[in-house]
Amino acid sequence: MPSKEKPSKELIESWKNDPSLWKWGLFYYNPSDKRIFPPKRIGFLGWTINFANPLSVLTLPITVALLYLASMLLKSES
Repeated sequence: MPSKEKPSKELIESWKNDPSLWKWGLFYYNPSDKRIFPPKRIGFLGWTINFANPLSVLTLPITVALLYLASMLLKSES
C-alpha cells in the first residue's frame, strides 16, 4: 500500500480485529498502519498508539512530559 493512499474501512476493521496485531491484547503493533493514533479495539474507549510507527512512539514521551509540565504549572498556581 503506498504511503499516500488511505486504507479502506474494511482494511482498518480487519486490523482492529486481528489479534496478532495486539500484543498481550493491549498494545497495537502494525507496521502496515501509518496512523499515529488509531482507535482502540473498543471504539468508545478512545485511541491508542501504534507502537510500530516510530513517530507514534516519539509522541508518547512528549505527551507525558507536556502533561507533567501542565500539572506542575497548575499546582504552583494554587
